Amino acid sequence: MKNNSVRQLTISALLIGLGVLIPMVMPKIVIGPASFTLASHVPVFIAMFFSPAVAIAVVLGTTFGFFLSTTPIIAMRALSHFIFAVIGAAYLQRHPEIVLKNGKFTLANGRFQLFNLIIGLIHAVAEMLVVSVFYFMGNMPETFYSQGYMYTIFILMGVGGLIHSLIDFNIAYFVAGALYKQFNLPIFEKAIKRKKNLNNATV
Repeated sequence: MKNNSVRQLTISALLIGLGVLIPMVMPKIVIGPASFTLASHVPVFIAMFFSPAVAIAVVLGTTFGFFLSTTPIIAMRALSHFIFAVIGAAYLQRHPEIVLKNGKFTLANGRFQLFNLIIGLIHAVAEMLVVSVFYFMGNMPETFYSQGYMYTIFILMGVGGLIHSLIDFNIAYFVAGALYKQFNLPIFEKAIKRKKNLNNATV
């Protein structure tokens, strides 16, 4: 039990470090006045494949890092990830089999992609609400107001944020699927175990 706790703390710390580092080094797609950093959500998504506790730790850790290194709005957007991370990690604990299709890890997995879409919608709506608060408080750059609320918040942060989330979760799924044997990701292990038990029960 103690070894498992140390392992989870170590993994959480590594993912937190990556979560803070990635926005600094990865390429950005700029659609003024917003920008989207490739893979910036991947550490949180990977944390969801471990447990809700790891997902919460990574969200809170990256939020703290952003409070120290970036603007309050970016930190609050990071904090809003708490919602989708908890919901997603809890669902994966109950339904780990959605990461498999015909016993394999593949991006062409309809059940996982539906889950990805739902998480992406929750993700985008939460960030839209955070940005909307700052928008109506008058704390946004002038470029946000010149483009109008519908474009900057609904289109860029909402639709753009959804697409960004979908891409990042697929990256996280691909990376986790490639590395699960080395890191023993609990959700992947549970999915494989359930598949084996189902096969044994039907033989």
